[in-house]
Amino acid sequence: MAGLDIELAGIKMKNPVMVASGTFGYGEEASKFVDLDKLGAIVTKTITLQAREGNPPPRIVETSSGMLNSIGLQNKGVKDFIENRIPFLSKFKTPLIANIAGDSAKDYAELAKILNKEPLIKGLEINISCPNVTKGGMFFCFDPNATEELVRTIRKATSLPLIVKLSPNVTDISLIAKKAEDAGADAVSLINTLMGMAIDIETRKSKLGTPTGGLSGPAIKPIAVRMVWQVAQVVKIPIIGVGGIMTGEDAIEFFLAGASAVQVGTANFVDTQAPIRIVGEIKDYLGENNINNYKELIGNIEM
Repeated sequence: MAGLDIELAGIKMKNPVMVASGTFGYGEEASKFVDLDKLGAIVTKTITLQAREGNPPPRIVETSSGMLNSIGLQNKGVKDFIENRIPFLSKFKTPLIANIAGDSAKDYAELAKILNKEPLIKGLEINISCPNVTKGGMFFCFDPNATEELVRTIRKATSLPLIVKLSPNVTDISLIAKKAEDAGADAVSLINTLMGMAIDIETRKSKLGTPTGGLSGPAIKPIAVRMVWQVAQVVKIPIIGVGGIMTGEDAIEFFLAGASAVQVGTANFVDTQAPIRIVGEIKDYLGENNINNYKELIGNIEM
């Protein structure tokens, strides 16, 4: 579409609207409802080296203006992804970005090496919201130095564009973003879910199978917009805005805050057509405001 195409971190996209990891599966189920070739990019559900069973149910709880999830990165591992998921996705022209996670830097590097050999994979999104088992369980995303070390390790293992997905559950997300950039990240995506909790007052137990889960949806959008704006002040690499995007207007807020692209997540559970509708709403906004290219909006907030 005129005015919506972008090359982000070397990945050519027809528009800046992607689907967020964990909200769209691997695209096959969603393809029954959504024309995958109308998306800017597909970000896969998180992939790990070996299969993971995930967390005990219940795994999803609806909250005010959002949802809590505690999936636990359930997946069948990278071998299954290559053998059983990629063949279907090869039918489409939309760029495929693989979201990866591991328990150690070595895991991430091994995944990056494996996926580097797959022509269909156009980039890697690094889920750093995982505990580093070699460092006593400290989450990679909490420690700027751990983030930097991890990204440097992955950078050496692959020539694919690296998008580092940042957690909001930190003191200074801008510092983490800068460390990722310094270590060789080609872009950052933010925000991942906020840690939250919901309690059943009758049973007095968590409504999830685990005590806490990740909060997503419209409730977190103002926080996500603020963090995108903060990170845009300190990094030169592209930013992908994530968090509560339900409409084209929401996406435009993120562009004005400094995002070059956006990911649609929780909205996919509410409206299967949300990503395509949002693309249309962005295009309508450009036309109504005589804007030739959406890139004119990026970081163009008036202070």
